[in-house]
Amino acid sequence: MKELWELFFTFAKVGGMTFGGGAAMLPILQREIVDHRHWATEEELVDYYAIGQCTPGIIAVNTATFVGQKRRGVSGGIAASLGMVFPSLVIISVLAGVITNFSHLQWVQSAFAGIRVCVCVLIFNATVKLLKKSVVDKRTFVVFLLVLAGGVCLDVSPALFVVLAAAAGIVLKGLEARQA
Repeated sequence: MKELWELFFTFAKVGGMTFGGGAAMLPILQREIVDHRHWATEEELVDYYAIGQCTPGIIAVNTATFVGQKRRGVSGGIAASLGMVFPSLVIISVLAGVITNFSHLQWVQSAFAGIRVCVCVLIFNATVKLLKKSVVDKRTFVVFLLVLAGGVCLDVSPALFVVLAAAAGIVLKGLEARQA
C-alpha cells in the first residue's frame, strides 16, 4: 500500500509541477522516474512515452500508467494515473473559476504569453535530450531525418510515424545482424 501512495504522490508532484502537456513533462519525468526513483531506465521511459503518444489518451497519463503498472500491476497503474491527473483537476477547476473573471486583464494575458514561451523551451530541451539518446548512428539519423521531414511536410497522425519508425528499426537491425 505504501508503494501505491508513493506512486500517487510522485506522479501528483510531476503533474502539479509542469505545464504544457506530455512533452513539457518529459524532463521532469526523466528526473523523477529515472534519476531519483529508478523505476524505469531512460530507454524504458522513452519507450513508454512513444507508446503513450500513439495510444488513445493523454501522453503523460499513459506514461504514468505504464510506469505504475510496471511497479505494482493494475493497482499501480491506477494509482500513478490518478496521481498524474489529480493536480490538473484541482488547478483547472480553480483556474476556470478565476480566469472567467480576469482573462480580459492585460497582465493575465501577458502571463500566459510568458508561460507559452517557457513551455516551448521545456519541449525543446526534452527534444534535445531525446535526440542525444536516440540518434546513435547513421541509420538512426536517417530515420530521424525521414520522420522529421514527414512531420513537417505531412499532416498525418504521429502514431503512423511511430509505427513506421518501429518498422524501420526492425528492418535496420535485421540488416545490421546480416552484415555481422
